[in-house]
Amino acid sequence: MPLPPSLTPQQRQDALAKAAEARQVRAEVKKRLKLGVLSLAELFDHAERDEVVAKLKVVSVLESLPGVGKVRARKIMEQLDIAETRRLRGVGARQRAALLAEFAD
Repeated sequence: MPLPPSLTPQQRQDALAKAAEARQVRAEVKKRLKLGVLSLAELFDHAERDEVVAKLKVVSVLESLPGVGKVRARKIMEQLDIAETRRLRGVGARQRAALLAEFAD
């Protein structure tokens, strides 16, 4: 197995800071979903512009929606034929439409 690239201490610090910032952005998005400030449709639109948001897992997003827990999120994903490892960026047009229909107000 190849070794990871050797990084200078500064490069390592920069990478750690970038990762921490990405985690913070994803946590904020999930919090806004939970509070109902951000809708699923708005999230999909935001994911098209923001690489960090696009890397959110669909199951994590569904679990962040009000009234949706782990079991219901996985059941919905199974019904809509969405893989558990799928990220927002990888959701197809049909799956996206089905998710939006499932959670339409």
